[in-house]
Amino acid sequence: MSKNLFATVLTYVAPSSNYRGESEANRTILQKISRGGKEFAVISPEAMRNALREIIAQKGLDCNRSRLHDEDQLAVEFKDYPNADKYADDFLFGYMVAKNEEMKKLGRPAKRDSVLRMNLAVALSPYRFNATFHQSPLNAGKSPWKNDTSSALIHKEISWTDFQYPFALSLDDCASSRDGLKWSAALLDAIGELASVAGGHARSYFEMSPRSIVLRITESLVAGYNTYGFCEDGSFPELERINDNDLPGREFLIGGDLVRAMPVEQKEKLKSQGVSLFENPQVLLKSVTEEHMLAEVR
Repeated sequence: MSKNLFATVLTYVAPSSNYRGESEANRTILQKISRGGKEFAVISPEAMRNALREIIAQKGLDCNRSRLHDEDQLAVEFKDYPNADKYADDFLFGYMVAKNEEMKKLGRPAKRDSVLRMNLAVALSPYRFNATFHQSPLNAGKSPWKNDTSSALIHKEISWTDFQYPFALSLDDCASSRDGLKWSAALLDAIGELASVAGGHARSYFEMSPRSIVLRITESLVAGYNTYGFCEDGSFPELERINDNDLPGREFLIGGDLVRAMPVEQKEKLKSQGVSLFENPQVLLKSVTEEHMLAEVR
């Protein structure tokens, strides 16, 4: 039976501000969801997927879609009609062509699901109504252009928090194209370096790369554990379920700060259950690509 990869990433703590665009009255709003009577900032999987697309392109993978920065609205450009056998981003992130006559002529499907499955990144610390203000100056004097007739006061919501987000891959899906495993390995490397997650008017910098990661490779079709299991202190209580009667330790890899801060007794207990521990989360992801992806290519 095929293997599936499930993972939950915890980011580092930093100030998080709006990552999209301007809004009414120059108030930039953090997107939020409610849980337990409190509001928590969220970041969309679409924003993370866009950043991953740009990272794999920077790493030299041939990608079909690129961002255009000189248009009057958010815009992208495609080199060709989607082709999941030729372009890494079409393979990994999927596509849809609404008018599919040309795709029929080319013998390609008009839509394709994403190989990478992701969910919302959710803040661990609740939003506490923090905000900053700054003034956007008037273009005055001999300025050849003006955005407005007066200066503007910008109101920005701020949350000091880390985020957690889950993602999943089917290794069969990763191997469904000639270069699919190689591209999927590059994708995991990109998740290990994920940054620049933002909308078209981003001005802030917040790293989404792993501070800690819990990863399971299993024949199960579901993760089997709480994929939003990190607590505000960075702990992951679900690890207590790793034993002979519940979650099989040999299927788990754990990395990052979660391991570095772990008591020696807990490390030894997890190792005795077959869990692989890594102090560095990027090394963990590299281990997964070497054992389960690139080894198949060779």
